[in-house]
Amino acid sequence: MVTARVRPMGERAFLLEVDELDDVLALHAALAASRPPGVADIVPAARTVLVRVDTRVLPLASARAWALAAAADARAGTEADGPLVELDIVYDGADLAETAELLGLAADELVRRHTAAEWRVAFTGFAPGFGYLVSDDWAFDVPRLASPRTRVPAGSVGLAGHFTGAYPRDTPGGWRLIGTTDARLFDAGAEAPALLAPGSRVRFRPTSERAVAAAGSAAAPSPSASPEPAKAKARATGSGLQASTPGIRILEPGLLATVQDLGRGAAASLGVAVSGALDRGALRTANRLLGNPEGAAGIEVTMGGLRAVAEADLWVAVTGAWGAVRVDGRAVDPYQAHAWPAGSELQLDWFAHGARAYVAVRGGVDGRVALGSRATDLLAGLGSAALRAGDVVAVRDDAVLPIPVAPPGAWGAPHDDEIELELAPGPRADWFAPGALRMLFDTVWTVSNHADRVGARLDGPELERSRPGELASEGMVPGALQVPPSGRPTILLADGPVTGGYPVIAVVTDAALDLVAQARPGTRIRFRHARPPA
Repeated sequence: MVTARVRPMGERAFLLEVDELDDVLALHAALAASRPPGVADIVPAARTVLVRVDTRVLPLASARAWALAAAADARAGTEADGPLVELDIVYDGADLAETAELLGLAADELVRRHTAAEWRVAFTGFAPGFGYLVSDDWAFDVPRLASPRTRVPAGSVGLAGHFTGAYPRDTPGGWRLIGTTDARLFDAGAEAPALLAPGSRVRFRPTSERAVAAAGSAAAPSPSASPEPAKAKARATGSGLQASTPGIRILEPGLLATVQDLGRGAAASLGVAVSGALDRGALRTANRLLGNPEGAAGIEVTMGGLRAVAEADLWVAVTGAWGAVRVDGRAVDPYQAHAWPAGSELQLDWFAHGARAYVAVRGGVDGRVALGSRATDLLAGLGSAALRAGDVVAVRDDAVLPIPVAPPGAWGAPHDDEIELELAPGPRADWFAPGALRMLFDTVWTVSNHADRVGARLDGPELERSRPGELASEGMVPGALQVPPSGRPTILLADGPVTGGYPVIAVVTDAALDLVAQARPGTRIRFRHARPPA
């Protein structure tokens, strides 16, 4: 029996907290083996397992009852062995000699012990396919670097704490590097995208030199690398899009323009964020105005400034943030379908209200598919890159209904002066001083300049903690209100990390996340308690 404590994580998820990592492994195996319909994702971490629930299918209370029953049946150390993955490694890491000296070993002895151990992937996080590997044969606790590197090359193998891990792509990192591998650690197009998935067993095989990276064996390339050849009348763009049908040519992308649909589900256990449109309601509305499926991809435009030319006769709708919209120099209304003739220009001025608009065309736009979604995740390098001048975006033929007559006057400009957000309970409210929760709800917070698709940092008073020290990494959800040592919260958004080590005091409700998408730097935010479910 694994003793698990339930901690709330908003209205659509919860954490199961246990005492030891061995209990996490057993609990995760038991949950995965008995997973009922409606459980959207199961995400193991250092001392917790996050369970995300589709409450339209399975009530949260029923999910909790199932999870606790599974915990009662779990037995630490009895979980089934996962597949064995053997990784060729060259022990040429920049920190090998220094790390061995820290541990009181010769470098050769450190290498011998690292290769002699059989490792197991306990959980993933930090980046897609980055596995945290543990071993009963490894007794060392390795301190992280005092100053993390701004770039760790893909394929680097490192040590931190009791863990070892391999970096699937270039990324910052503070682990001590002891070697390199040419294994393809993450392939979004594969049936099993992560080579090192939770539960897998791993052995490192030392080799004397790195192999020449070849197709299928190299570390996963950046999606924006090596654009594909052009087809038909359009060319492959620097963003990795390949337009096989006439589409949209980008003249100016504005501050940031990306292809987004409704995002990726059930991939957090592989280290992959949900991503997708930040204002999902606006994208759904744009698609309904054009007769598209609600989840069809469109172009998310941040703060305005987009200029694009139609390469065929199209129908277009713009929703979300408000600013002047022009087709062929003529002002048109948002939240309506408009003809966009071939050769004419669509222009979105800088927005007067809101932060993100959605440009949808009849049939939907195309983009690089990763894990079943066209959503761009810039942090993880999934989907297409951010759009640039000269890119051509293909248009699909996915419309399912005629263009409907839009109800006049049904939509208004987003409220971006002051918004009110509902908060559901978070798992770590007990890490804060008694007055912190009251301060959270009494304060008028302000969105800082540090706001993007990963999260929105808020300016305001410090939320005092009552519990010092670090929190072991645990699963996160969009809307989580993380509080770093500064005491000022950050609202995690669609591209936010799937695991994190800052305590979550509360969680913005799912319905309120669309409001956060339209908050600009300077927007004031008030929090109120979420209404209990009916």
